[in-house]
Amino acid sequence: MTSSLSTDLIRLLSDQHPKPSNIHFQYGTAGFRTLGSTLDSVLFRVGIIAALRSKKLDGRTIGVMVTASHNPEEDNGVKLVDPRGEMLEAAWEGHSTTISNAPTTDALIEALESLVQTAKIDLSKPANVVYARDTRPSGPALVSALADGFKAMNATARNAGVVTTPILHYFVKCVNTKGTKYSYGDDSEEGYYQKLTTSYKKLVAGKAAQPALVVDCANGVGALAGKQLSEHLGDTLQLVLENTSITKPGALNNACGADYVKVSQKLPPSLVNVLKPGQRACSLDGDADRLIYFYLDDRGAFHMLDGDKIAALVAAFIIELVKVAGLDDQIKVGVVQTAYANGASTKYLQERLPVKCVPTGVKHLHHAAERYNVGVYFEANGHGTVLFSQPTLDTLAEYQPSTPAQSRAVEHLVSLTELINQTVGDALSDMLLVEVVLSHKSYSGEEWNSLYVDLPNRLAKVSVPDRNAFKTEDAERRLVSPPGLQARIDELVNRYQGGRSFVRPSGTEDVVRVYAEAALRTQADELAMRVAGLVYDEAGGDPSSRPKEFL
Repeated sequence: MTSSLSTDLIRLLSDQHPKPSNIHFQYGTAGFRTLGSTLDSVLFRVGIIAALRSKKLDGRTIGVMVTASHNPEEDNGVKLVDPRGEMLEAAWEGHSTTISNAPTTDALIEALESLVQTAKIDLSKPANVVYARDTRPSGPALVSALADGFKAMNATARNAGVVTTPILHYFVKCVNTKGTKYSYGDDSEEGYYQKLTTSYKKLVAGKAAQPALVVDCANGVGALAGKQLSEHLGDTLQLVLENTSITKPGALNNACGADYVKVSQKLPPSLVNVLKPGQRACSLDGDADRLIYFYLDDRGAFHMLDGDKIAALVAAFIIELVKVAGLDDQIKVGVVQTAYANGASTKYLQERLPVKCVPTGVKHLHHAAERYNVGVYFEANGHGTVLFSQPTLDTLAEYQPSTPAQSRAVEHLVSLTELINQTVGDALSDMLLVEVVLSHKSYSGEEWNSLYVDLPNRLAKVSVPDRNAFKTEDAERRLVSPPGLQARIDELVNRYQGGRSFVRPSGTEDVVRVYAEAALRTQADELAMRVAGLVYDEAGGDPSSRPKEFL
């Protein structure tokens, strides 16, 4: 192994992937994400960064996922996955942003050499990477640019093909724990489906079979995974897969998928003639890491069950199992939410267990959840999981139950640790988790929904010239900049019963997101629109194109 960068090879390959001069790239919460047609140079450079990250970590395997999740089909993106299957370490987000913006090949080589020095990377170490993509049409060309980045670093790279984002995270953790006592599973798609469905079958053994579940696959990679999962489940759970057109141009996330349902708060048009009154369904997003449930009541009216409802259902179930097992002194369960969590869900959960609010973004939720023995986190948008600490896993493995009921509860908790993808939010794993709880509780969608009543809420977004002008504090619930704007928002909020609103800059694009809730639907809509208007005026927008409707 060489102890210096192969600058001639990097130069040769970099010249084939020039950086567009007019674009500034930023590694945000979800990695790099923008129009797929502009990302060629970024993917090449991410290949190099992944190899350097692996060398920095003694040759442990790093993951690279090419996806833009719930974004429109023309967008694409890429994110790096650290060895435990978790998000990239924060300092390296900055390194990635710097390297992706080097204007020329010479500047790129200089930035790489600087990183090697500041991060003290031993270039003689091996580099190992596993990478995958979703179904977007721009994926194959971007993966080819990524592969050139691996080649420039002589990295050993495994192409995992077209898989969901959570499966790639699962692979990374499996590869890095293989052969240890913390082995996470077999690093193959078959290993993933076996792990999920074996534990699901154990958990529902002896329970009445659930009615068929309609699954909206967002015309994305979830359609491929859903089909395989369905085959492994057999008759233990019948899945009716809809929106599975992965090759139809323009279909991905278009009027379907978890984000569409959450934002528009209505049934995807493609399901209008599919879903029957009383039937439950769920939507995945484009890369199958988000999950939103919904159902039609007996009158055919639509009701949504979002990430908050999932967190409430799951947390209450786990607490109950811990109590029945006789472990409530040793295992503390907590829930982590963001400011987007519905006020009614926060109240419901706070009456039962500790609840912490953190800034938006998976990394914040994940880190806060790690502080509990069992940490449940779900964003309202349907992205979330449950983390069991290593000491908790050890407690469950060593515990000697003294009654059959305790024994059963411990078995169920152990099976849950296998069913839940603890590396990242995983729509398919979370779907099976929800189905387990519904089966144990004999809940219909309606009974689940009645755990608490959501306050009406509305999301809006406002395009601004510079998102960085908006700065927040208190887990993004209050603005500190621009000065004076928060006071005007407070004044508005105080006019509405049950009113709450906050604004925060997007992590990925020049827009400011607005959330509002109030006791009545019309008030929530009006509050969101008024706050959006304040933001628009503050950003110096043209009065003629002030927000008049929800986006």
